[in-house]
Amino acid sequence: MLPRLSEQAARERIAKNIALDLKDGSLVNLGIGIPQLVADYIPKDVKIIIQTENGIIMAGPAKGGDDYHVIDAGGRPISILPGGSIVGADLSFAMMRGGHVDATVLGVLEVDGEGSLANWMVPGVRVPGMGGAMDLVTGARRVYAATRHFNKDGSNKLVKKCTFPLTGYKVVDVIVTEYCVIKNIGGVMTLTQVAEDADLNELLEKTEMELAVAEDIRMMK
Repeated sequence: MLPRLSEQAARERIAKNIALDLKDGSLVNLGIGIPQLVADYIPKDVKIIIQTENGIIMAGPAKGGDDYHVIDAGGRPISILPGGSIVGADLSFAMMRGGHVDATVLGVLEVDGEGSLANWMVPGVRVPGMGGAMDLVTGARRVYAATRHFNKDGSNKLVKKCTFPLTGYKVVDVIVTEYCVIKNIGGVMTLTQVAEDADLNELLEKTEMELAVAEDIRMMK
C-alpha cells in the first residue's frame, strides 16, 4: 500500500524536493498553496530570487504572526531579504509575461500526460478569474506542478487528459508529488525519482497518467 501521509507531511515533502531542484541564481515565482512553502526550504548555499505575483522581489521565508504589512500572493506574511524591493503590479506582470522568470511553481487541479495544466476553475464553481497563472505558464522558462498525487476521494490528479478548463497547453516541465518526481523529457512524462516509502509498481498501476521510468531512477530527497 502507498503510505498515506498527513497533509502537512505531504506538502512539506513536495516543497522540499522542488526547492532542491531549483537552479542556483534563478528568478522564481511561487504560486498559492504548496508552492508558498518552497521558499522555506531553499538550501543556504543556493541563491534563489523569489518573485511574488503581487510585486515582491527577493521574498524570504514566512514570518508567522499577524503582521500583514508584507504578504505573498496568497496573503501569508513573509519577509523580504536584504536588497529586496516591492514593485507595482505592472512591473510584476511585465516580468512574468516578458520571459524574465526562470521558473514558476504552481498548484494544480489536474495535470496530464501532454504536460497541460488546469488550476484555476472547477466547472460549476464561481471563481473571480484566472489571475496570473496563464501569464506564468506561458512566460516562465520552466514550469513546476506541485500537487498531491491523488484527490481526497482517491481519484487521480495526474490524468491522461485534463477535463477541467486549461490554464496552459503542454507547458509543464516537472511534476512533484509526495510519491515521486516526474520530468517532461522530450514530450514523455518520465518518472525520475520515487519516494523511499512508495512501491514503484503500485504507483505506476494506480496513476492514470502514462509514465515512462528513467533508467537511472533514484530516491526522492
